[in-house]
Amino acid sequence: MSLVFSAPISIRFAHCDPAGIVFYPRYFELMNGVVEDWCAQGLGMSFHEMHIVQGIGLPTVHIETDFVKTSVLGDELVAELRVIKLGRASATIEIRMVGQEQDLRLKAQLVLVMAHVQERRAIALPVALREQMRKYLTA
Repeated sequence: MSLVFSAPISIRFAHCDPAGIVFYPRYFELMNGVVEDWCAQGLGMSFHEMHIVQGIGLPTVHIETDFVKTSVLGDELVAELRVIKLGRASATIEIRMVGQEQDLRLKAQLVLVMAHVQERRAIALPVALREQMRKYLTA
């Protein structure tokens, strides 16, 4: 049975347009925060450890997003992250954001690629990180 990483998200004033609805580009920032939390809390390797200490990163190279239902100022969402494909240097993940009534707000599929920060090229996922990612891989 695979794990699902969950993270709470409070919709703040800064996320919204003048109508009080989440401005769609903010969802991309929120998703990046979910990935950052997953790395630190779920995989045991923070972005600081990756970028500053080891000189590697996990940038998003492809993203597909469905905005299913609007979210507004004050909403409390839960982001759920699963790995749906694991390659030599990449991981394809799915992020779903749901409201308090379990209503789907957003569904996205992201391709993350392990990269050498200074050389800006793909490298193989470190073995330990790959093994942690495997725990979130859906059947």
